[in-house]
Order: sequence, then C-alpha cells, then structure tokens
Amino acid sequence: MIINTKDLILAQKEYIVELRRHFHKYPELSWKEFNTAKKIREELTKLNIDYIEVAETATIATLKGSKNKPVIALRCDIDALPIKEVRDLDFKSENDGMMHACGHDAHIAMLLGAAKVLSENRDKINCTIKFIFQPAEECFQGAKKIIESKTIDDVDSFIGMHIFPYIDCGKISVDAGPRFTSADFIKIKIIGKSGHGAMPQFAVDPVYIGSQVVNALQSIVSREINPADTVVISICTFHSGTLPNIFEETAELSGTVRTFNADVRKQLPEKIERIIKSITEAHRATYELEYIHGVPPTINDERCSEIAKKSVINTLGEEGLEIYAGMPGGEDFAFYLENKPGIYAFVGCRNEKNDQNYSLHHQRFDLDEQAMLNGAMLYVEYVMNYQ
Repeated sequence: MIINTKDLILAQKEYIVELRRHFHKYPELSWKEFNTAKKIREELTKLNIDYIEVAETATIATLKGSKNKPVIALRCDIDALPIKEVRDLDFKSENDGMMHACGHDAHIAMLLGAAKVLSENRDKINCTIKFIFQPAEECFQGAKKIIESKTIDDVDSFIGMHIFPYIDCGKISVDAGPRFTSADFIKIKIIGKSGHGAMPQFAVDPVYIGSQVVNALQSIVSREINPADTVVISICTFHSGTLPNIFEETAELSGTVRTFNADVRKQLPEKIERIIKSITEAHRATYELEYIHGVPPTINDERCSEIAKKSVINTLGEEGLEIYAGMPGGEDFAFYLENKPGIYAFVGCRNEKNDQNYSLHHQRFDLDEQAMLNGAMLYVEYVMNYQ
C-alpha cells in the first residue's frame, strides 16, 4: 500500500526538532547513555511500539505489520563525544565536556520520527520493522553487542544513515559499494638501549629507529598495494624520553590502518610487522606490536542501493540524489552488513548561509534541521519500497 511519506514526515517536523534539541542538550558518552535510552523508551511506549533492552543502553523495538517477513532493521547510533561545545545555541549541551558533535542527536530524532509515522500507519505495512537504537558507535562496540544478543538474527535488510556536513542539505547519497573503510589500529613499542645523547655509540636509539619505521610503513601503500585500492597507514602518536640529552630505552608509536578492500585488510598486519621486524633487527633493537582490528569496510548492497535511490527520488526528486565517493572513516554499521544486505546513507546537512558547515567532530558542529526530515523520509520510504 502507498502512503504519502513526505507529507506525513513534514507534519512531524516539530516533534523531530524538539527531540533532537532535547538529546543535544543532554549528551552522554559511549555505554553511559542511560538518560538517552530512558527518553527513547518513553517515546516508544507513547507510540505503542514494543521494545527490549540490550546491554543496558541499547534498545531494540519491533513493529509488526500484516506479514512477519521481510524483517527490515532501521538503525541509529545514540552516543556523544568528549568535546566541549563552543557554539552558543539555545539548546547548547548542559553536560560539560560532552557534545553531540557527530550528529547522533539528529539520528535518534530521525528514527523516532520515522517510527511515529510507521506506527500510525501500521495497517499499511506488509513486513516487520525493527528499530535499533545503538549505543557506543564511537568506540566501535555497540553493534557487536547487539549482534551477540541474537535479537536481530531474523533481519533481512538493514538501513542506517549519517547526517553529513560534506553534502548540502536537500541531497542524499545512497551509492552502492564502499561507504567507509575498515578502521584498524596499531600500537608499536621500539625497545632499544638507553644512554647519553652525546654518546650514541653506546646506546640503541629508539627514536631514530622509530622514525625509520614511520617512513618505511609508507612504502606498503606506495609499493605493495595496487594503486586502484585505497590504503591509509598513519602513525599519529610518537612518544619517547623526557630530557633532551638522554636516549630513552623505548619509543611508543600508535596509528590507524584503513582500506575499502577486505582482502587487502587481511594482508596488512603481516606487511606491517615485516617492516617493523626488519628495521628493528637491522638497528639492534626489538619490538612489540599490537594490531587491533576495529571495524570492517562498510559496503552498500547493490539491490538495497537501488531501493534507497527510488526512496530518495519519491520524496526529494531526482535532484535529491547525490553521488559521493566512499570516505576513509570507520563505522560499526559495517558489522551488520557482513552477513546481511543493507544500505548506509549520507544525508546532506550542510548550510553555508547558517554557518552549518563544520566537519563532524568539530566543536562548532551544527546542522540544518531540515536534513532530519529528509533522513526520516528515507527510513519510511525504504520500508515501503522494500516490501
């Protein structure tokens, strides 16, 4: 059956905006989203949508239509960041040092807005809908906990989305293929021999050796990987010593490793360790390497992408579709897509005139709130078009 998604969502503008501003005012960090979860559950109760609690702050709600299958999961993330907000909004964060600088406040409001419209039209729904309000996305832990709970084993397709300040408000990208790279992390300890800075012949300098490691790791990207594949290896911290004339015994480095290609991702730990091992041995040092697997690449399914494109066109027109290449960020929505098809959308929220053009995770981040209505429309239309 057909519903007028656009008009139904536009009628919920005040509801969606008020929710977003409430969540923005009271941000909570990963695994501490207790009041956020409480508010979400209160709204679901008002909407007469049953839910279960998972891992304390996760909420999985279920809305049954006329058929049990397919089961379509709509997911949002709910955690904030440890960033101090500097923009003087009427609904500025009241939790000092915390801020919804990644738009998760808007994500919650979008999903609740969609849930309200779908709940009020449940007689027109020929499927089962699961609403996933996921904690701890910022630390890549929430999705795994929800999957481990077995509460979404029956899902046939997933849809998630992110408010996106790199695209103008009014446009949405739902392209098939890579959306986000994998996001892994490395910790390296170079173990040398301490000594006097004026007599390097009696020491084994971990700073020099570490600098050689940093340089050589880039040869993996430039000389061992197909240029058609995106790979990023970035060393972002380098710590050693406390005085200018003493070689410390150790140097500690850390960084991140990213790629869109799952096969390349499997090869990178061996390549990285080979470089570290060879350089430290050549300079009479030893090493310790911790390779932390974060999240796999986020890859949009082709069929789901086509359904999402139709959904965008139905509400925003052809001009609402934006082609946007994947980007080297990490998103634990990828775990949902490892075994089930789905789509992750970039919902444009940029508005230069209103100074809503700052990057995600910026202390001045804000969004054009019209974008939330566009995202909520996509949630609803995807359900209606998937059936």
